[in-house]
Amino acid sequence: MLTKKQLQLLDFINTRMQRDGVPPSFDEMKEALDLRSKSGIHRLITALEERGFIRRLAHRARAIEIIKLPESLGGAPSAPTSAQTSPQASGFRPRVIDGDRPDAPPPAGALDVETVSAINLPIMGKIAAGVPIEAVADGATNVAVPGSMLSGRGNHYALEVKGESMIEAGINHGDIVVIRETTQAKDGDIVVAMVEGYETTLKRYKRQGDMIALEAANPAFETRVLPADMVEVQGKLVGLIRSY
Repeated sequence: MLTKKQLQLLDFINTRMQRDGVPPSFDEMKEALDLRSKSGIHRLITALEERGFIRRLAHRARAIEIIKLPESLGGAPSAPTSAQTSPQASGFRPRVIDGDRPDAPPPAGALDVETVSAINLPIMGKIAAGVPIEAVADGATNVAVPGSMLSGRGNHYALEVKGESMIEAGINHGDIVVIRETTQAKDGDIVVAMVEGYETTLKRYKRQGDMIALEAANPAFETRVLPADMVEVQGKLVGLIRSY
């Protein structure tokens, strides 16, 4: 499973190697992906290597070997696993369970979230309540969520919280947050925000003109203020599950 930026970088590297026989430089990668620093490229390269798509050759400059490609770039289809039975789109677009959709009648046999006691949602990875981490969607485990928690229209999914930047909002390290998928947010909403297309964080959202403030709920963490085009809202917090 690759994020949008990882897929873009792998495609760019593959295209250049097909054309020139050598991989592009980090400066060329940074320019092609419109990133502001080469540190983002380093993180993307490391992620591609960890996922087995490329291999860096030691002691050689610009030495990258492509091991495999995803289906979307012409690679061979991979066999489904017990945790993943169908290909997912690139980027942090997790497979989710439908919440209530009042605009259309439910299909035959569909669950009504107002009447069922619990629904299993996939835990689609970890979300940073601290420094943003690379978005990883795996859906390897599920969590039972009360139907009444799935509020509003749209799809829902769950994430495990990593970090302590939201503790004063009652969100602790290890908690499971329930997220309603949406691209819209109002000031004060706690949202899943993607930063620069490949890192995600759980923060309080506030717009300041052409800038977006991602506010922590812990005085030990600074508020990050970023250009609006660097921040993409992925979902809104609608519930929390804690195990003791």
